[in-house]
Amino acid sequence: MNHKEKALFGRYITNDNIEPLLKNFVDLWSVDTIGKSVLNEPIYGVKLGNGNKRVLMWSQMHGNESTTTKALFDLFNSLKDDTNLDYILKACTLYIIPILNPDGARVYTRINANEVDLNRDAQNLTQPESLVLRNVFNEFKPHYCYNLHGQRTIFSAGKTNKSATVSFLSPAQDEICSVTPNRKIAMEVIAVMNKALQNVIPKQVGVYDDAFNLNCVGDTFQSENVPTILFEAGHYEGDYDREYTRELIYSSYIKSLDYISKNNIDGSNYKFYYNIPENEKCFLDIIIRNVSGYSKEGLVDIGIQFKETLCGNSLKFVPIIEKIEKLEAFYGHKELDAKGESVFNIERKKLQVGNENVFVILINEKIALIPK
Repeated sequence: MNHKEKALFGRYITNDNIEPLLKNFVDLWSVDTIGKSVLNEPIYGVKLGNGNKRVLMWSQMHGNESTTTKALFDLFNSLKDDTNLDYILKACTLYIIPILNPDGARVYTRINANEVDLNRDAQNLTQPESLVLRNVFNEFKPHYCYNLHGQRTIFSAGKTNKSATVSFLSPAQDEICSVTPNRKIAMEVIAVMNKALQNVIPKQVGVYDDAFNLNCVGDTFQSENVPTILFEAGHYEGDYDREYTRELIYSSYIKSLDYISKNNIDGSNYKFYYNIPENEKCFLDIIIRNVSGYSKEGLVDIGIQFKETLCGNSLKFVPIIEKIEKLEAFYGHKELDAKGESVFNIERKKLQVGNENVFVILINEKIALIPK
């Protein structure tokens, strides 16, 4: 773990966090301000390596998806300090945008300051951040694109009780989701990463929905015949700060860049991609099972989802009552069994869908719902 950038921790990552770190690389690599956000925050680009294989990577297109950004700085540290990885920089040239949406990162939102989802702006290019990415794509002319995101705790790897801790996608490039030559190349690289991840998180890797939308950046770049890989950093048990997931994303960067560096990939091994189950929405953060007093039909389950809320410079996980019904098709990252007893809020009133409840009362015991 010597590569881990200790200055970055948790889920709230902004330009304030990364700017001091980028200064460590200015004498080694090209570190530039490549544009400005709606609110005039700088957007940084880092170019490193001198190989013929060009890889474009961008993170925090959605400002509240920061796990892949932390892993990028872990990657920077490794490429800076570990001479055993020099072959990657000899084979590849990497162009990395650590935070594409600094305004969204600042206020911890998916959208930018104009309330536009940049991942739906690939065709219209109405936003300055979208133009920054498009201009880099046009000038750098990548052979591979890494579209780096984070996903909610609701996702499972298939219809199972296994959380989708890491998910990938080789995006579609047409309405019928044709398996084109460049999609096969992306699939082959994903299959290699999946094989490595199965050794540490068996059955916890998923494939994201490949429904085609040309307004999405990954679909657009794929449609222009550049193999594009979507990374989704998801939930691991108890890891709400996404620090363990960060390590898995980092190892996936290394594994994929190793494979690209050492091979002329033609997509011939793409079929292993289909061994990865599709993501399903089978999880809630907490389920309290077998609760009485809420239905004439008998016992119900109470499903609770955390709402990520920025308070000052720290992120809080606010428990929201999401469902009060039988939840046989769902799993909880944490489960409690009421054993036929009723559950109340702190005022000893019944819970209601939509309520915020930091504590509940079960058999006269006060139980905290927020993650530790």
